[in-house]
Amino acid sequence: MSKFDSIRFYHDEEVTKILQNISHHPMVKSLIDYTFPEYSDEQVNELVNSIHSIRDFQSKIIYHTLQQVLKNTSEGLSSSGFENLDPNTSYLFISNHRDILLDTSFLNVLLMEHGKIMTASAVGDNLVQKQLFMDLAKLNRNFIVKRGLSPRELLGSSKLLSEYMCYLLKEENRSVWIAQREGRTKDGNDATHQGVLKMIGMACNQDSMMDYFKNLRIVPVSISYEYDPTDKLKMPQLMAKMADELYIKDKNEDFLNLMSGVVGQKKRIHLHVGTALDTELEIIKNETTNVNKQIQMLAKVIDEQIIANYKLWPTNYIAYDLLNDTDRFANEYTDKEKQLFLRRLELKLDKGNEPLVDTFLEMYANPVVNKFKLQNA
Repeated sequence: MSKFDSIRFYHDEEVTKILQNISHHPMVKSLIDYTFPEYSDEQVNELVNSIHSIRDFQSKIIYHTLQQVLKNTSEGLSSSGFENLDPNTSYLFISNHRDILLDTSFLNVLLMEHGKIMTASAVGDNLVQKQLFMDLAKLNRNFIVKRGLSPRELLGSSKLLSEYMCYLLKEENRSVWIAQREGRTKDGNDATHQGVLKMIGMACNQDSMMDYFKNLRIVPVSISYEYDPTDKLKMPQLMAKMADELYIKDKNEDFLNLMSGVVGQKKRIHLHVGTALDTELEIIKNETTNVNKQIQMLAKVIDEQIIANYKLWPTNYIAYDLLNDTDRFANEYTDKEKQLFLRRLELKLDKGNEPLVDTFLEMYANPVVNKFKLQNA
């Protein structure tokens, strides 16, 4: 028994048996039909029987599933920064978080295409309550983050998670993906939660926390969708927050968001991997010995890279101009793009509900505000 058994993804020697067990499940059959619509039953059986490792599962099925998602729901995935990654080096990717499933999935598509080390990725246990979802997650190299724990349980769980991430990065030379915050950004303001960084640092066995982070090779990641396929679904929680009301999540909400993210229209998507933090961590270490202050400064450094490298789309500029009743960014979009955005707004929201419309526009406009705030700082 490994100390990490309660949270780890499957080992390669477990893959064949697990996949054989779930291959006849209607949802798995639907996944394969979606990915390979022209395959006969015999070809599907051959495919399943040829998979003996996580790499096989990802390269022979999941990669192609994501190509179908891109083909059917987007106008393409572009990328930048991958030339700065060493193909034999593992990295800790800390990413802004917009979509439950696709943020990390698209990163892995690009890492595979660029010949870099793919990630083990954190996933909340709220998303894998059913055994089938747990199996699929662990076959796709996801490890489990436990939610809804008591303070004492949370401390133990966080320490185990931190040690596992360190083990993967240092002992297995496996890259790791984690979101900069618990839960997706709903309002377009991408900000790193200090609690995430404190959790990562719990396994620190060095005198200097910043030296430990340097050894993990932290790389900030920025992903942006021209259209957020779950934009409307994010509104109730944002409206509750605005009214200072407690928001109670529906039991099917996570699954609805997950599926809407996959099948919803996104138009263009861009993913940028930043540069590994190094001199920035030296500066922080020399600035203060107070660990809380260091964590605060590190969160700011990560935020600055994510915001600076976030690609703004016409939808972001249109929303800013509509929200502020201006044409400041009119040269960043066409009339047709504006009309399409207005049509989307009309179809998704009651235009008579002004606070709701403003909240929707803010979601798209805030990345513009944040980028220009950073440029003028």
